[in-house]
Amino acid sequence: MNVLIADKFEKAGVENLRGLGCEVIQDPELAGDTLRDAAAKTACEVLVVRSTKVPAEIMDAAKNLKLIIRAGSGYDTIDSAGAAKRNIRVCNCPGMNAVAVAELTLGLMIAIDRRIADNVVDLRKGVWNKKEYGKARGLKGRTLGIVGLGRIGCEVAQRAAAFDMNLLYTDIIERKDMEEKLGLRKVELDQLLAEADFISLHVPGGEGTKHFISEAELGKMKPTAVLLNCSRGGVIDEKALAKAIETGKIGGAGLDVYEIEPKATDKDFADPVVRVPRVYGTHHIGASTDQAQGAVADEVVRIIENFKNSGIFINCVNEAK
Repeated sequence: MNVLIADKFEKAGVENLRGLGCEVIQDPELAGDTLRDAAAKTACEVLVVRSTKVPAEIMDAAKNLKLIIRAGSGYDTIDSAGAAKRNIRVCNCPGMNAVAVAELTLGLMIAIDRRIADNVVDLRKGVWNKKEYGKARGLKGRTLGIVGLGRIGCEVAQRAAAFDMNLLYTDIIERKDMEEKLGLRKVELDQLLAEADFISLHVPGGEGTKHFISEAELGKMKPTAVLLNCSRGGVIDEKALAKAIETGKIGGAGLDVYEIEPKATDKDFADPVVRVPRVYGTHHIGASTDQAQGAVADEVVRIIENFKNSGIFINCVNEAK
């Protein structure tokens, strides 16, 4: 079985796939035309990607392709409907990086409240300004609103509870187990926006959630509230966000994802939102811990092993036509 890995992937995972008897070709630089050409040349049956986009034309070039695996949770970068029409299954690795994303979410929350990055920048300049940086509000007793209480949202809630925060959530489903365990309270989105001191987004990407948070939603938030996004960049209208922060309608933002992100090989990033004061940005690293990537690699191997040995598609997110 030929497996093409068009992204970064754990070395141990590659070795385990070869141990299953797979022919593995890995090239993290593949994207667009180069991915299309490689998919055709390798005659791959399985394509593994992380952030790399997989449109229909790449599927058409890969005549033997039967399975696309997103080495992560969200799969909005893959044309899963187009894959279904071509009898190609799309599988993902849900929950494998939930802890890592939750850790970064809490890290951003603390960093923004204590202005850690600004502290560091000034100290490196030789500036001592304890008076300015000694104004943190603190997390204890503050309210965290979690939008989307899936695997990641639950991990965030558990960690925030350890900081004695009040917890709200909104979701299409009711999580009585988490409510009883952590004292979570389910509310409508408008109420969450109005009450929360920190609002953390954990919703899937795609057209259904594009600009889920825009000018109207930002206008319902407290002037001291901080918006956190470690899900998908497109769920926030970045122009509206920048304006809301610059005009004092909200207090700030912590972002790990952006509406338009550079390719893995690019070194420049021109998104103006990260230059707005009180925006703390990271480089889409939410899932990028050794623990998370090891777990994702193990899950990818498990998916391929089951497909190879029994024809079963684990974690399939589309139905073949």
